Amino acid sequence: MYSNMAKKQTNHWLILILVALAQFMVVLDISIVNVALPSIQRTFSMSQTSLQWIVTIYTLAFGGFLLLGGRAADLFGRRKIFLGGVVLFTIASLGSGVSQSGGMIILFRAMQGLAGAFMSPAALSIILVTYKEGHERNVALSVWGAVAAGGAAVGVLAGGILTQYLNWRWNFFVNLPVGIFVIITALRILDRHESTLEHNNLDLPGAVLGTGGLMMLVYALVKAPTHGWTAHSTLLYFAISAAALAGFIINEKRAKHPLMPLHIFKIRNLSGADSLMFFMTAGMFSVFFFTTLYLQQVLGFTPVKTGFSFLVIPAIIGITATNIPRLIQKIGYKPILVVAPLIVSSGLFWLSHIPVDGTFWGNVAPGMMVMALGMGATFVSVTIAATSGVPHHESGLASGILNTAQQIGGATGLAVLTGIAVSASTKYIANLHLQAAPTHHQIAAATVQGFHDGYLIASCFAATASLIGLLVIKNQKVKADPSHGEAAVPV
Repeated sequence: MYSNMAKKQTNHWLILILVALAQFMVVLDISIVNVALPSIQRTFSMSQTSLQWIVTIYTLAFGGFLLLGGRAADLFGRRKIFLGGVVLFTIASLGSGVSQSGGMIILFRAMQGLAGAFMSPAALSIILVTYKEGHERNVALSVWGAVAAGGAAVGVLAGGILTQYLNWRWNFFVNLPVGIFVIITALRILDRHESTLEHNNLDLPGAVLGTGGLMMLVYALVKAPTHGWTAHSTLLYFAISAAALAGFIINEKRAKHPLMPLHIFKIRNLSGADSLMFFMTAGMFSVFFFTTLYLQQVLGFTPVKTGFSFLVIPAIIGITATNIPRLIQKIGYKPILVVAPLIVSSGLFWLSHIPVDGTFWGNVAPGMMVMALGMGATFVSVTIAATSGVPHHESGLASGILNTAQQIGGATGLAVLTGIAVSASTKYIANLHLQAAPTHHQIAAATVQGFHDGYLIASCFAATASLIGLLVIKNQKVKADPSHGEAAVPV
């Protein structure tokens, strides 16, 4: 009997390692590709507007299908959905690595994001049903959060090493052995986790309308700076998006088993926290995109040097996220959700003044460090705010909505800020009234001018998040567990 109990306990921790490894792949692929972007751009001669879709399409597909992925795990079995997601993710990683055009890699990145949206909630559900509520589950969720933070950090560094010493394609090939290992091991040790619900009605109309509407919205935002904000094509894209999202809301009101029950938004802190998260990530995703391009294209950093430069962000986030729950316990989360986004805004404002002939430690690192300090405090606090007052049986839904707001906010913000940056760079060159092709220094100056405008608007997004924290969030002192905070570290 003791032997069986010990074996079961051992299997529990093997399951944790397995699902954490799968989550590591998902998080890794959010950040690993950033350092490789300049190399991919040169390989396929992609424009900066097209290039950002390599990042945007992954996060958009991931965020757009998160609710559907979580619901599918409940309806059809966690093990089945988890394995299906890992298989698709591994195949899509291979496809990204062997891509022969910019369009091809964007397509496979969309497949990776879709697979991740099914893997991640299914993996988290497996943890929640495997570990008893209390200390055991808190330890498991702490590991889950640490993997999320570590994945982001390792992604930037690994991306630099693989891009510089092998090839950018290895940023995707690295997933193949990990994916195969996870599939084989999962088949051996995971329980069936069949559905216990009385129905298997999946809200496919809601999934199609919601995801389609959001994708069309981002596409419209990407194309608007080039086509013009009042161009017929731009207005058509926005109209299609509005119609799809309106249809989504109508469907959710009428559906017997909606993908996202709208009554949950009556909880004030959940609505406020989701809105705050949307604006925060809308501003912060620009840091990884713009700063990567600035370090490599303007300052001439190698991919590896760029990767090491970014380690300052997850290091500070990890320290802050680990210690902030004790402060929340004393003063509640509202004061932090007012102040911390302003700290992020300050860091972004600093970055909006980077010069053409700048240095990393003098011009870039201070802004990144200040921003990371605010990020760590914000993401822990907003997670607690988003789940306070939520009925227990809807806690998973609340977490899914928060993650969706994070991913969609990042994708939408990156689309808007990239469009603003490209427009500003183009205008800068036009104002020079050149008679010949611009010099390398003039191109660099135009690029940096675009980054200035992008960072500045990103700073305004973070300030808007602070305003939401002030006007919408209701304070409530909570007994926070440090492991809870770690689980909220952003990916």
